[in-house]
Amino acid sequence: MPTILRIEGYRFFFYSNELNEPAHIHVDHSGRSAKVWLDEVALAKNIGYNARELRYILKLTADHQQTLLEAWNDYFGD
Repeated sequence: MPTILRIEGYRFFFYSNELNEPAHIHVDHSGRSAKVWLDEVALAKNIGYNARELRYILKLTADHQQTLLEAWNDYFGD
């Protein structure tokens, strides 16, 4: 379960067994979790975040999209 970024308490990571899915990142903070697609940043799943937090998570993901995609591709291969 490689952690790629930690920003303001948000942990951006992926599971090592998710190769068969499109590139995405999981974002956890204080017992809440979201899954965000990376090719075109979009919410895939939300557990516990409110709308304001989700907007912020999507912004952080977009701001770091290249880094997150590179980490995904480095780990799983292009």
